[in-house]
Amino acid sequence: MPRTSTRLTFAVLATGAGVFSMLQSLIAPALPTVQHALDTSQSTVTWVMTAYLLSASVFTPILGRVGDLIGKKRTLVAVLVTVAVGCLLAALAPTIGVLIVARVVQGIGGALFPLSFGIIRDEFAASQVSPSISNLSAVIAAGGGVGMVAAGPIVTALDYRWLFWIPVGIVTVTTLIAVRYVPESPRRAEGSVNWLGAVLLSAWLVALLLPLSRAGQWGWGSARVIGLFAAAVVLFALWLLAESRSRSPLIDLRIMRLPAVWTTNTAALLFGAGMYAIWSFLPGFVQTPSSAGYGFGASVTESGLLMLPMLIAMFCSGILGGRLEPVLGAKKLLTTGAALGAVACGFLALWHDQQWQVAFVAGVFGLGIGLAFASMANLIVGSVPPEQTGAATGMNANIRTIGGSIGAAVTSVLVTGHLQPSGLPYASGYTHGFTLLAVLCLAAALAALLVPAQRTGRVLGHEFHEIAELDKIGR
Repeated sequence: MPRTSTRLTFAVLATGAGVFSMLQSLIAPALPTVQHALDTSQSTVTWVMTAYLLSASVFTPILGRVGDLIGKKRTLVAVLVTVAVGCLLAALAPTIGVLIVARVVQGIGGALFPLSFGIIRDEFAASQVSPSISNLSAVIAAGGGVGMVAAGPIVTALDYRWLFWIPVGIVTVTTLIAVRYVPESPRRAEGSVNWLGAVLLSAWLVALLLPLSRAGQWGWGSARVIGLFAAAVVLFALWLLAESRSRSPLIDLRIMRLPAVWTTNTAALLFGAGMYAIWSFLPGFVQTPSSAGYGFGASVTESGLLMLPMLIAMFCSGILGGRLEPVLGAKKLLTTGAALGAVACGFLALWHDQQWQVAFVAGVFGLGIGLAFASMANLIVGSVPPEQTGAATGMNANIRTIGGSIGAAVTSVLVTGHLQPSGLPYASGYTHGFTLLAVLCLAAALAALLVPAQRTGRVLGHEFHEIAELDKIGR
């Protein structure tokens, strides 16, 4: 097949990744509607979000590695088909159980991120790689914002099932175009899938993320939460042991030890904690009735509109980041993005009495998200061998998700730890929560300062092989 336009390839990758990102946040504002329509409890309907999170966390690094091994296009098409099937199943779901299963299937689409980054690295000219990754990162970041803004109008004008019918059409068309026009990457990693490593990775991720997302209902001191955290520690240790001894590891731990990789992943963990918590709690803050002493009593649609500055800002800054990265370097952009997140959360902790203040904070945080997303992806892609791109970027996305789960869980404790007689949180709970998020983003900026200056691929390759040789000597 002749090589096709990189613009068309990018459009396919951006559409798939953008839809998946949108699915992360699109259903969240509609959960009360889903609960009523499917006649279920509040604790049960939250599994619509939890199942998606767990599925994406498990499949993102595994299928990123599979793409490195058997071909990124082949894996990309399979994942797109799976997402379309998951959306169709969700649109037709007669019960909450079927909807939860559909969300598990949709979560497999998390692999679209590392696969897309890998295809860009393999297929695009060297001068196009960095700006294209930045542009794709901007689309991924904006996708979550589109979900928050669009959910209210779609549910009001149509029905919550259209939150899935619309993606069915988009992903189906995208899949057909991908089959015809996206070229298969020529690079392949050597080896095979380490299934023991895959099972252990899945096990410790579920054992870690499940109690983080459900501790509010189960109780932080419950046997289930403590037991799962203990299991996560044990399974993580077993996974490290299995990966270090495998000739074909799922996640090459030598890659994770590269200075540019572990420092970027640390920043991703901390910034993800602040970002996902803002996405989770800021809409609830503005929807709180003013009788609680704060909040604006906004509807789902109105709260989405207050998030609109964030959507616009993170898309624009993500695009701009691709132009600035060759001049300033990804390290400075990551540091700036995390610092903007800290400024936004600090401002919000002090001033949140007017709607314009919330909109302003949303815009500033959006600038930070756009810069951080673009720079993190570029730092990882520029620091690992081409055949490790999928696994490394998949793990970076996963670490950001883990950070988000931790941030949302801890913020939930601060916000809901003490409730008014009406059942609503006190204003001080949100203030403490926003302060914590400012600290986390500041810590992410400090971690970004530790990222080494970017060097040439030859130097990075030499560094990787030097670590490999030291490992051999150690063994």
